[in-house]
Amino acid sequence: MVAQQRPWGLIAAAVVVAVFAAAVIGYAVTQANRAEANRITSADQIQGVQTFDYAVGQQHVTTPVDYEQSPPVGGPHDPNWADCTGTVYDVDIGHENAVHALEHGGVWIAYDPAALSPDEVGVLSDLVDGHAGLLLSPYAGLDSPISLQSWNHQLTVDSVRDPRIEQYIDFFTFNPDTTPEPGASCENPAFVADPPTAEVPSPSSAGSNASATTSPSTAGASTSGSATP
Repeated sequence: MVAQQRPWGLIAAAVVVAVFAAAVIGYAVTQANRAEANRITSADQIQGVQTFDYAVGQQHVTTPVDYEQSPPVGGPHDPNWADCTGTVYDVDIGHENAVHALEHGGVWIAYDPAALSPDEVGVLSDLVDGHAGLLLSPYAGLDSPISLQSWNHQLTVDSVRDPRIEQYIDFFTFNPDTTPEPGASCENPAFVADPPTAEVPSPSSAGSNASATTSPSTAGASTSGSATP
């Protein structure tokens, strides 16, 4: 009687597959746990974020606003909102229009064109371009190279590689807990076609939202940490 030989090749292949599968699953679990541990659940978990207190329902105006913060983070604003559908502007857009985009849940990234190289501006453009809820524009005279704004919140950073930029974007874009008008549109093709600049006030838009009546309420900033490169 001839003894049957064990299929050692198949057994070895099965062991290799099993070990590989276990390694893949282990890696996936580790990455998921790491992502969960790093997930931002409140604004104060992002070091350096400043918080303000502009009430919901700000007035619509068609004249320039002397904002307390620069760039502004809330308050009266133009009825015509700046398009925030992942829009990269090459001009300093009307600040009153940008504030209206913040009211709709947008995150506005402003940068000092004198402080960043074209390559660095390109890094920011890649973060913004085509990503719903974001807009990017130059803003001369910033106190830091880069400033991120959402309604009632602001973060300034020195480097385009600062990981807090993506943390801020991920947490605040269309966040229903911090957005005065969740679900409002970020689309405004007419604005993209001919964006008013900060030096030229935007005319009122007939298709914009109805005017609000609440006057601005501003509180001092509470900083959870200082900006780092």
